[in-house]
Amino acid sequence: QVQLVESGGGLVQAGGSLRLSCAASGSISSINAMGWYRQAPGAQHELVATITIGGSTNYADSVKGRFTISRDNAKNTVFLQMNSLRPEDTAVYYCNKVSYVKWSWGQGTQVTVSS
Repeated sequence: QVQLVESGGGLVQAGGSLRLSCAASGSISSINAMGWYRQAPGAQHELVATITIGGSTNYADSVKGRFTISRDNAKNTVFLQMNSLRPEDTAVYYCNKVSYVKWSWGQGTQVTVSS
């Protein structure tokens, strides 16, 4: 079972930036789509960004134009560059496969945006 370790979160003021990293213990090079999810208190996981094996990306409307997902298959790592952060982006952020069968969730990384 691949383990996922997210990092890079923190407390930032509205308008600020953060870069999240997700390191997988196994290879992601054959995974068709990797994604970043977020979970606000009391809510379900929300998929905010997806990157395919070919490098195509897709974003939730709420983050489009502000977030950028990338992947480094050689390092088994997925990144999320977050710019122009808003208080409503506050959540725990996770990465995982974008598929019906996912790996076990990591511990996530907390992102808190103050107004």
